[in-house]
Amino acid sequence: MGLETKNDIRDFVMRERLRCVSDREWKFRLRGYGFAIRDTDEGPMVTSLIGRGDLCTLGAGA
Repeated sequence: MGLETKNDIRDFVMRERLRCVSDREWKFRLRGYGFAIRDTDEGPMVTSLIGRGDLCTLGAGA
């Protein structure tokens, strides 16, 4: 997939969101790629399901 930087990850996650009709579908699709979205004080956080922890924030508007 070639996601090396926080911006690459954020761009990928947001492109996937545009392809989905609901947050539920979006989160399901992300799980297939090994990602999850977790709510934090800073806003939604992209986390890794394979043990790499928090990867990047999506910002409050995501």
